[in-house]
Amino acid sequence: MLGRVAPWLPSAKSNIRSAASSAALRILGDDDTVALWDLAAADPVANIFMLSHLEAARTAAPTSAGGRIVGVFDGGTLTGACWSGVNVVPVNLDAGSGPEVGRYLARSRTRFSSIFGPAEAVLSLWSELRDVSPQPFDIRPEQPLMQMAGPSAVPPAPGLRPARLDELDVLLPACTAMFEEEVGYSPVSNGDRHYRQRVKGLIERRQSLVDFDAAGRVVFKAELGTVSAQAAQIQGVWMNPEYRGQGLSRSYMSAVVAAALEVAPLVSLYVNSYNAPARATYEAVGFEQVGTFATILF
Repeated sequence: MLGRVAPWLPSAKSNIRSAASSAALRILGDDDTVALWDLAAADPVANIFMLSHLEAARTAAPTSAGGRIVGVFDGGTLTGACWSGVNVVPVNLDAGSGPEVGRYLARSRTRFSSIFGPAEAVLSLWSELRDVSPQPFDIRPEQPLMQMAGPSAVPPAPGLRPARLDELDVLLPACTAMFEEEVGYSPVSNGDRHYRQRVKGLIERRQSLVDFDAAGRVVFKAELGTVSAQAAQIQGVWMNPEYRGQGLSRSYMSAVVAAALEVAPLVSLYVNSYNAPARATYEAVGFEQVGTFATILF
Protein backbone atom coordinates (compact mmCIF):
# COMPACT_ATOMS: atom_id res chain seq x y z
CA MET A 1 0.00 0.00 0.00
CA LEU A 2 1.05 3.61 -0.41
CA GLY A 3 3.02 5.08 2.48
CA ARG A 4 1.56 8.47 3.45
CA VAL A 5 1.32 10.68 6.50
CA ALA A 6 -1.88 9.75 8.34
CA PRO A 7 -4.04 12.62 9.68
CA TRP A 8 -3.32 11.97 13.35
CA LEU A 9 0.49 11.93 13.05
CA PRO A 10 2.36 14.88 14.63
CA SER A 11 4.33 15.27 11.40
CA ALA A 12 1.05 16.05 9.62
CA LYS A 13 0.32 19.01 11.89
CA SER A 14 1.46 22.55 11.07
CA ASN A 15 0.45 25.98 12.24
CA ILE A 16 -1.46 28.25 9.87
CA ARG A 17 0.47 31.34 8.84
CA SER A 18 -1.21 34.74 9.01
CA ALA A 19 -3.09 35.59 5.87
CA ALA A 20 -4.22 38.89 4.47
CA SER A 21 -7.63 39.38 6.06
CA SER A 22 -10.84 39.91 4.15
CA ALA A 23 -13.56 42.21 5.47
CA ALA A 24 -15.86 39.18 5.73
CA LEU A 25 -13.36 36.57 6.95
CA ARG A 26 -11.37 36.17 10.13
CA ILE A 27 -10.06 33.54 12.53
CA LEU A 28 -12.61 32.91 15.27
CA GLY A 29 -11.88 33.47 18.93
CA ASP A 30 -13.43 32.62 22.25
CA ASP A 31 -16.08 35.35 21.91
CA ASP A 32 -17.40 33.61 18.79
CA THR A 33 -18.08 30.29 20.53
CA VAL A 34 -21.82 30.71 21.05
CA ALA A 35 -22.40 31.92 17.49
CA LEU A 36 -20.42 29.01 16.06
CA TRP A 37 -22.24 26.54 18.28
CA ASP A 38 -25.60 27.84 17.08
CA LEU A 39 -24.48 27.71 13.45
CA ALA A 40 -23.27 24.12 13.67
CA ALA A 41 -26.24 22.92 15.73
CA ALA A 42 -28.63 23.91 12.92
CA ASP A 43 -27.53 20.66 11.19
CA PRO A 44 -26.08 18.35 13.85
CA VAL A 45 -25.55 15.45 11.42
CA ALA A 46 -23.66 17.38 8.74
CA ASN A 47 -21.71 19.37 11.34
CA ILE A 48 -20.93 16.63 13.85
CA PHE A 49 -17.17 17.16 13.50
CA MET A 50 -17.45 20.81 14.60
CA LEU A 51 -19.94 20.08 17.37
CA SER A 52 -17.73 17.32 18.75
CA HIS A 53 -14.77 19.71 18.72
CA LEU A 54 -16.72 22.44 20.51
CA GLU A 55 -17.95 20.03 23.17
CA ALA A 56 -14.36 18.98 23.85
CA ALA A 57 -12.64 22.37 23.57
CA ARG A 58 -15.50 24.58 24.83
CA THR A 59 -14.21 27.39 22.64
CA ALA A 60 -13.96 28.49 19.01
CA ALA A 61 -10.46 29.86 19.62
CA PRO A 62 -7.37 28.28 17.97
CA THR A 63 -6.09 25.08 19.56
CA SER A 64 -2.64 24.41 20.95
CA ALA A 65 -2.09 21.91 18.12
CA GLY A 66 -2.54 24.64 15.49
CA GLY A 67 -6.15 24.09 14.45
CA ARG A 68 -8.08 27.27 13.65
CA ILE A 69 -11.59 28.09 12.51
CA VAL A 70 -12.14 30.60 9.72
CA GLY A 71 -15.40 32.49 10.14
CA VAL A 72 -17.48 34.03 7.35
CA PHE A 73 -19.43 37.11 8.38
CA ASP A 74 -22.26 39.05 6.80
CA GLY A 75 -22.94 42.36 8.50
CA GLY A 76 -21.33 41.10 11.70
CA THR A 77 -23.32 37.85 11.75
CA LEU A 78 -21.47 34.54 11.50
CA THR A 79 -22.92 32.78 8.45
CA GLY A 80 -20.32 30.11 7.75
CA ALA A 81 -17.14 28.58 9.12
CA CYS A 82 -14.33 26.21 8.23
CA TRP A 83 -12.11 24.14 10.48
CA SER A 84 -8.52 24.39 9.28
CA GLY A 85 -6.05 22.01 10.82
CA VAL A 86 -4.82 18.58 9.81
CA ASN A 87 -8.19 18.33 8.02
CA VAL A 88 -10.32 21.03 6.41
CA VAL A 89 -14.00 20.77 7.40
CA PRO A 90 -16.58 23.35 6.26
CA VAL A 91 -19.72 24.42 8.14
CA ASN A 92 -22.57 26.06 6.24
CA LEU A 93 -20.46 27.10 3.26
CA ASP A 94 -21.89 27.12 -0.25
CA ALA A 95 -20.85 27.80 -3.83
CA GLY A 96 -20.63 31.51 -3.01
CA SER A 97 -18.70 31.52 0.27
CA GLY A 98 -16.68 28.34 -0.30
CA PRO A 99 -14.33 29.75 -2.94
CA GLU A 100 -13.62 32.83 -0.81
CA VAL A 101 -12.64 30.65 2.13
CA GLY A 102 -10.59 28.51 -0.28
CA ARG A 103 -8.66 31.59 -1.41
CA TYR A 104 -8.09 32.53 2.23
CA LEU A 105 -6.68 29.10 3.02
CA ALA A 106 -4.55 29.17 -0.13
CA ARG A 107 -2.99 32.48 0.97
CA SER A 108 -2.32 31.10 4.44
CA ARG A 109 -0.36 28.14 2.97
CA THR A 110 -2.41 25.66 4.96
CA ARG A 111 -1.24 22.02 4.94
CA PHE A 112 -3.89 19.35 5.33
CA SER A 113 -4.48 15.63 4.83
CA SER A 114 -8.12 15.75 3.76
CA ILE A 115 -11.10 17.95 3.01
CA PHE A 116 -14.47 16.49 3.95
CA GLY A 117 -18.02 17.60 4.60
CA PRO A 118 -21.08 18.67 2.59
CA ALA A 119 -20.28 18.18 -1.08
CA GLU A 120 -21.11 21.67 -2.33
CA ALA A 121 -18.86 23.24 0.30
CA VAL A 122 -15.97 20.80 -0.19
CA LEU A 123 -15.95 21.11 -3.96
CA SER A 124 -16.22 24.90 -3.84
CA LEU A 125 -13.23 25.04 -1.46
CA TRP A 126 -11.32 22.72 -3.77
CA SER A 127 -12.03 24.98 -6.77
CA GLU A 128 -9.59 27.47 -5.22
CA LEU A 129 -7.21 25.12 -3.43
CA ARG A 130 -6.50 22.76 -6.31
CA ASP A 131 -3.90 25.02 -7.92
CA VAL A 132 -1.85 25.42 -4.73
CA SER A 133 -2.30 21.99 -3.11
CA PRO A 134 -0.47 18.71 -3.65
CA GLN A 135 -2.14 16.33 -6.07
CA PRO A 136 -4.81 14.36 -4.19
CA PHE A 137 -4.67 10.60 -4.48
CA ASP A 138 -8.46 10.33 -4.33
CA ILE A 139 -11.46 12.59 -4.87
CA ARG A 140 -14.82 11.22 -3.78
CA PRO A 141 -17.39 13.80 -4.93
CA GLU A 142 -20.57 11.94 -4.05
CA GLN A 143 -20.99 10.22 -0.69
CA PRO A 144 -24.59 9.87 0.52
CA LEU A 145 -24.96 11.17 4.08
CA MET A 146 -27.43 8.88 5.85
CA GLN A 147 -29.31 9.11 9.14
CA MET A 148 -31.51 7.17 11.54
CA ALA A 149 -33.44 8.51 14.53
CA GLY A 150 -34.60 5.24 16.04
CA PRO A 151 -33.80 1.53 16.29
CA SER A 152 -33.77 -0.73 13.26
CA ALA A 153 -36.49 -3.25 12.55
CA VAL A 154 -33.71 -5.74 11.74
CA PRO A 155 -32.90 -7.95 14.75
CA PRO A 156 -29.46 -6.91 16.05
CA ALA A 157 -26.54 -9.32 16.19
CA PRO A 158 -26.33 -10.46 19.81
CA GLY A 159 -22.55 -10.76 19.93
CA LEU A 160 -21.59 -7.17 19.15
CA ARG A 161 -20.19 -5.31 22.16
CA PRO A 162 -17.63 -2.67 23.15
CA ALA A 163 -14.08 -3.88 22.70
CA ARG A 164 -11.85 -4.33 25.74
CA LEU A 165 -8.31 -3.04 26.11
CA ASP A 166 -6.95 -6.57 26.41
CA GLU A 167 -8.30 -7.20 22.88
CA LEU A 168 -6.32 -4.35 21.29
CA ASP A 169 -3.69 -6.59 19.69
CA VAL A 170 -6.37 -8.73 18.03
CA LEU A 171 -8.48 -5.76 16.96
CA LEU A 172 -5.65 -3.65 15.53
CA PRO A 173 -5.04 -5.81 12.41
CA ALA A 174 -8.75 -5.65 11.56
CA CYS A 175 -8.72 -1.86 11.94
CA THR A 176 -5.63 -1.67 9.75
CA ALA A 177 -7.25 -3.83 7.06
CA MET A 178 -10.37 -1.65 7.10
CA PHE A 179 -8.28 1.50 6.73
CA GLU A 180 -6.31 0.10 3.82
CA GLU A 181 -9.49 -1.02 2.02
CA GLU A 182 -11.33 2.25 2.60
CA VAL A 183 -8.63 4.93 2.35
CA GLY A 184 -6.07 3.29 0.09
CA TYR A 185 -2.87 3.32 2.11
CA SER A 186 -1.59 1.69 5.28
CA PRO A 187 -1.89 3.66 8.53
CA VAL A 188 1.06 1.71 9.96
CA SER A 189 3.54 2.00 7.09
CA ASN A 190 5.74 4.19 9.30
CA GLY A 191 5.12 2.19 12.48
CA ASP A 192 1.94 1.45 14.38
CA ARG A 193 2.45 3.61 17.51
CA HIS A 194 0.14 6.47 16.55
CA TYR A 195 -2.56 4.35 14.93
CA ARG A 196 -2.42 1.97 17.87
CA GLN A 197 -3.00 4.90 20.21
CA ARG A 198 -5.97 6.04 18.12
CA VAL A 199 -7.61 2.60 18.29
CA LYS A 200 -6.83 2.38 22.00
CA GLY A 201 -8.53 5.73 22.57
CA LEU A 202 -11.69 4.52 20.85
CA ILE A 203 -11.69 1.43 23.06
CA GLU A 204 -11.22 3.51 26.19
CA ARG A 205 -14.20 5.71 25.23
CA ARG A 206 -16.30 2.58 24.51
CA GLN A 207 -16.67 3.72 20.89
CA SER A 208 -15.09 0.60 19.38
CA LEU A 209 -17.59 -2.22 18.74
CA VAL A 210 -16.58 -5.76 17.84
CA ASP A 211 -17.66 -9.39 17.63
CA PHE A 212 -15.34 -12.40 17.63
CA ASP A 213 -15.78 -15.97 16.41
CA ALA A 214 -15.09 -19.07 18.49
CA ALA A 215 -11.44 -19.00 17.40
CA GLY A 216 -11.00 -15.46 18.70
CA ARG A 217 -10.88 -13.83 15.27
CA VAL A 218 -12.66 -10.54 14.55
CA VAL A 219 -15.84 -11.22 12.60
CA PHE A 220 -17.13 -7.63 12.44
CA LYS A 221 -16.09 -4.30 13.84
CA ALA A 222 -17.20 -0.67 13.65
CA GLU A 223 -16.60 2.55 15.55
CA LEU A 224 -18.66 5.47 16.74
CA GLY A 225 -15.91 7.57 15.23
CA THR A 226 -17.30 11.02 15.98
CA VAL A 227 -19.80 11.67 18.76
CA SER A 228 -21.61 14.77 19.95
CA ALA A 229 -24.56 15.25 22.28
CA GLN A 230 -26.85 15.41 19.24
CA ALA A 231 -25.48 12.68 16.98
CA ALA A 232 -23.11 9.73 16.63
CA GLN A 233 -21.36 9.04 13.33
CA ILE A 234 -20.54 5.42 12.48
CA GLN A 235 -17.13 4.88 10.90
CA GLY A 236 -14.71 2.04 10.24
CA VAL A 237 -17.27 -0.62 9.33
CA TRP A 238 -15.47 -3.87 8.45
CA MET A 239 -16.47 -7.49 8.00
CA ASN A 240 -13.87 -10.25 8.00
CA PRO A 241 -13.62 -11.45 4.36
CA GLU A 242 -14.20 -15.03 5.50
CA TYR A 243 -17.66 -14.03 6.73
CA ARG A 244 -18.73 -11.84 3.83
CA GLY A 245 -21.62 -12.93 1.64
CA GLN A 246 -23.40 -14.75 4.48
CA GLY A 247 -26.08 -12.14 5.14
CA LEU A 248 -24.58 -11.02 8.46
CA SER A 249 -24.01 -7.33 7.77
CA ARG A 250 -27.57 -6.15 8.36
CA SER A 251 -27.85 -7.61 11.83
CA TYR A 252 -24.42 -6.25 12.77
CA MET A 253 -25.31 -2.77 11.54
CA SER A 254 -28.59 -2.95 13.46
CA ALA A 255 -26.54 -3.69 16.58
CA VAL A 256 -24.23 -0.74 15.85
CA VAL A 257 -27.27 1.54 15.54
CA ALA A 258 -28.60 0.28 18.87
CA ALA A 259 -25.25 1.03 20.54
CA ALA A 260 -25.09 4.48 18.96
CA LEU A 261 -28.60 5.38 20.16
CA GLU A 262 -27.41 4.82 23.71
CA VAL A 263 -25.12 7.86 23.39
CA ALA A 264 -27.00 10.19 21.00
CA PRO A 265 -30.51 10.59 19.53
CA LEU A 266 -29.34 10.62 15.91
CA VAL A 267 -27.14 8.06 14.15
CA SER A 268 -25.38 8.87 10.89
CA LEU A 269 -22.79 7.67 8.43
CA TYR A 270 -21.63 8.49 4.93
CA VAL A 271 -20.75 6.03 2.22
CA ASN A 272 -19.19 6.13 -1.24
CA SER A 273 -21.89 6.33 -3.91
CA TYR A 274 -20.31 3.47 -5.85
CA ASN A 275 -20.44 1.07 -2.89
CA ALA A 276 -23.77 -0.48 -3.83
CA PRO A 277 -23.64 -3.42 -1.37
CA ALA A 278 -22.98 -1.15 1.61
CA ARG A 279 -25.69 1.30 0.57
CA ALA A 280 -28.18 -1.56 0.22
CA THR A 281 -27.29 -2.80 3.70
CA TYR A 282 -27.69 0.63 5.28
CA GLU A 283 -31.02 1.22 3.57
CA ALA A 284 -32.28 -2.22 4.66
CA VAL A 285 -31.34 -1.39 8.26
CA GLY A 286 -33.32 1.86 8.05
CA PHE A 287 -30.90 4.62 7.10
CA GLU A 288 -32.22 7.38 4.84
CA GLN A 289 -30.17 9.82 2.82
CA VAL A 290 -30.32 13.36 4.23
CA GLY A 291 -27.51 14.98 2.26
CA THR A 292 -24.34 14.40 0.25
CA PHE A 293 -20.77 14.57 1.45
CA ALA A 294 -17.55 14.76 -0.53
CA THR A 295 -14.01 13.84 0.52
CA ILE A 296 -10.64 14.76 -0.96
CA LEU A 297 -7.68 12.73 0.31
CA PHE A 298 -4.00 13.65 0.14
